[in-house]
Amino acid sequence: MKENTSPTDAELLFADHMGRYYVRRFGFPPMVGRVIGYLAVCDPPAQTIGELADALLASRSAITSALQMLETQHTIRRTRSAGERMDRVELDVSTPESMGMDITEYEEMYELMQEGLQVVDDAPLERKAVLMEMVAFAEFVIEKVQAMQQEWDARRAELVAQGKLPDNPRRQGWGRS
Repeated sequence: MKENTSPTDAELLFADHMGRYYVRRFGFPPMVGRVIGYLAVCDPPAQTIGELADALLASRSAITSALQMLETQHTIRRTRSAGERMDRVELDVSTPESMGMDITEYEEMYELMQEGLQVVDDAPLERKAVLMEMVAFAEFVIEKVQAMQQEWDARRAELVAQGKLPDNPRRQGWGRS
């Protein structure tokens, strides 16, 4: 394993920019974005909680909280090498969730809106309009994201074949059955 080095000013600035982006776009705590940003550019790419805390000048508890949120989002992977007593974390772009293509929230929304339609089954069309549109929207998003996942798998395979993107042996196609 490569010796951990001090982060450069450019790496820390990038991590701070990512922190602000994740606050602004998703309402996440700044440390979540900072961890994502730093893990994207640090060397080695797998870091311990202590290494992240030292690099980002943050408490271990702040890093741990950020990592818990990132694990929930399937954005990081924890590993432990033989003989090591602590986990290392690294970014994981091998899942649809980590790349923003998780359709499960739309599948759940679809089911909830269908339930709502059953509640107002005998109501006039105007009363059901919002629920009907949300069902249609969820169906639309699910269809488009599934197509986008397939297109990305094909594009990614082309980029790997052309040597423009390294192969990730952990990643498998995202297509759903």
